[in-house]
Amino acid sequence: MEMIKQEPSSELLEAEAHIWNQVFSYINSMSLKCVTELGIPEIIGKHGRPMTLTELVDALPGLDRAKADHVRRLMRTVVHSGFFVLEKIDSSDEQGYSITPASRLLIGDHPMSMKAFVLSQLDPILTEPWQHLSR
Repeated sequence: MEMIKQEPSSELLEAEAHIWNQVFSYINSMSLKCVTELGIPEIIGKHGRPMTLTELVDALPGLDRAKADHVRRLMRTVVHSGFFVLEKIDSSDEQGYSITPASRLLIGDHPMSMKAFVLSQLDPILTEPWQHLSR
């Protein structure tokens, strides 16, 4: 019976982290799709200054305020991905979301808008077949 080579612990940890990152990478693209579908780039862009979570939740049409924590988690993901920034508002302790050059391209009326591209490429018609790649 062949022995499996023992990896140094730091190398093993890096390999494990690499696998975790690959497995969960869909979260970034699905979060991008969600903020695009909800029109969050347009909402924050039209606001003209950093927008608090409460203001954002109130501006989302038909969204139940009880879902504010879900919006906070969604925004945390897209901030981490660089689509928005969370910055301090004035001299208060409050923070608000602002758009970035990347999220500006998700606004429908931007001359170089990529909104339609994002939504089309992340549509289930194109993503679902990847679930069957091994077949």
